[in-house]
Amino acid sequence: MPTEPVLAAIERLCDTIEDCYEFTLSYAAKGLSTDQGSDLGGQLREKLARATEAMRELENACAAAARELALAPAATHERFFAILARDAEISIAALELVLAQPVISSQLIDNLNASIHLRALLTDLFLVTEIFSLRQANPAAKT
Repeated sequence: MPTEPVLAAIERLCDTIEDCYEFTLSYAAKGLSTDQGSDLGGQLREKLARATEAMRELENACAAAARELALAPAATHERFFAILARDAEISIAALELVLAQPVISSQLIDNLNASIHLRALLTDLFLVTEIFSLRQANPAAKT
């Protein structure tokens, strides 16, 4: 089985996390008191679980991309990837806390979406994907 190209892997992981975030925004707007007994509730839990798994894969995927693209200075990129990993771990904790609840209301999801930690991770993802995209488009650029 062929290995997925590292930049494609990062794009897939980011898309999974962003898809979850967009879904949670719409879920929060519904004003539901519970996720029980609805297709939306099942979708919500599935998207939260998939986003959690994607967050767990981010650090290794970014490290692999940095090696493949020979990003320099390496220490600068490694420091940022450490921050991204920390923000992912904190976001995972928040998502797992929500998933552990027997009932997930729209208000709970609204509070999750407002989390500075989740927003920090999303901003990290926007920054890193743009950097990788620019580096891939301009491989001859001075590092």
